Amino acid sequence: MADNLRISMIQSHIIWEDRDENLGYYGELLRRVKGKTDLAVLPETFSTGFSMNVEKLADTMDGKTVPTIKEWAKKYKMAVAGSFIVKEGNKYYNRGFFITPDGEEYYYDKRHLFRMSGEDEHYSPGTKRLIVPYLGWNICLQICYDLRFPVWSRNVNNEYDLLLYVANWPEVRKKVWRSLLQARAIENMAYVCGVNRVGIDGKGFPYRGDSMVYTPKGKKLADCGKREEVTRTCVLFKEEVKDLRTKFPAWKDADTFAIDL
Repeated sequence: MADNLRISMIQSHIIWEDRDENLGYYGELLRRVKGKTDLAVLPETFSTGFSMNVEKLADTMDGKTVPTIKEWAKKYKMAVAGSFIVKEGNKYYNRGFFITPDGEEYYYDKRHLFRMSGEDEHYSPGTKRLIVPYLGWNICLQICYDLRFPVWSRNVNNEYDLLLYVANWPEVRKKVWRSLLQARAIENMAYVCGVNRVGIDGKGFPYRGDSMVYTPKGKKLADCGKREEVTRTCVLFKEEVKDLRTKFPAWKDADTFAIDL
């Protein structure tokens, strides 16, 4: 079991609706952190931007995106997480991925679709949560708008130690982003890492970034800052999670419930 986990937040712009350019660009960003991290986290829909043009942009699971990510993970000896647009059958999904250096693949389809942009009209919602075992850590991966729904992220009986959110979260709601990331850390007694893009998308929406990591006590551990392209790496300590849950076992008094899908 790894006591410490090095995690890198890749906060960058996304070239609008250009898969090849984004794969090349993010591949270079990941190369730069080779040997310095255990897990690199990319923004939501990193290969295209948050577009509703799914018929044109969706990849398949055996298309170019997944094999490229697997190659990165193996070559640079790190796990890579993020999301991309995928077509499966006649449906489209905003699909989260977590791929390890050993070639293990984990996927999560975004549950809460952002109706204010019409995401619910173009994509299908996921129905299952994902918790990934990696280097002795249990990691829950969620996507952007999921952040607003605490029931979906509830850490029942300490199922996970780290909660990831990959996002295209507009600057206009920057305060909500920061506040909810901190709240998810406190209520779930787990590390929370949120990775957001920067720049302006093809629809003219600006993104501030503010990618950050909070400790299980809600203390900000790392912050990528605003409007800058930056990669920031920090170390998470497993002992900090264990100590808090032992000394302040509020999780034992959590309400039980079932999610009706």
